[in-house]
This record gives sequence, C-alpha cells and structure tokens, in this order.
Amino acid sequence: MAPTLTAEERAAFDKGVAQFNEGYYFECHDTLEDLWAGLRGPSRDFFQGLIQVSVAFYHLTNANTAGAASMLERALKRFESYPDRYFGIDLAAHRAELRGWLEDVRTADAAPPAKPLPVWRFDGG
Repeated sequence: MAPTLTAEERAAFDKGVAQFNEGYYFECHDTLEDLWAGLRGPSRDFFQGLIQVSVAFYHLTNANTAGAASMLERALKRFESYPDRYFGIDLAAHRAELRGWLEDVRTADAAPPAKPLPVWRFDGG
C-alpha cells in the first residue's frame, strides 16, 4: 500500500523530485532524507531507495563509478519488494533503467557513461 503524505511532506517530495530532475543529486538526497526520517511503515524502504538513486547519480556525475554502482545495487535491492507501479511511478521501468545504468557503470573505466541522465516521473501517487 502506497503511503499518504501530508501536504508538507508532499511539498518536500516534489522538491526532491525537481532537484533530481535538474541534476541536483546531493540536494535531492538531503531533501528526501529529511522526509524519509519521519516516515514509518512499508514505504520507508521505497523512499530510501530513491535516496540511494540520487546518491548514485551524485557519485556518477563526480566520476565515482564504484560508488555509483554500489548505490544502484542497494537501491535496486530496496525496490525489489514493491509492485511494478508504486507511489505514482512506473517502478518496473525505473528498475529496468537503473539496471541498464548499473551495467554501463560496471563496464566504464572511470568516466560516467555518455547518455542522458534519468528523469523521475511521478503521476501524483
């Protein structure tokens, strides 16, 4: 069951998504971590997975492919128990996209793969 966020929590979540989509991965991590700290219940791992994705792309954009791979693996593990559609996101597609990034990162030497960075799309969950 997807969580119900208060208006304040939803505003923080939307801010974190906007930060991620604008490439402000460190800031996204901070914003979502503040939200995550107050969450309880089965959705907590989902939000922690989103935080780990933001950290992965922070590492990736700083040419830390080992750190990016580690965070992508951890995020994918967190997302395993959730249905293909969760909290307004096509989680099946997102998992597939992250697996592709993980494969690319594992085969990269030190530079991040040259392809467009992902964008989160939530339909209001």
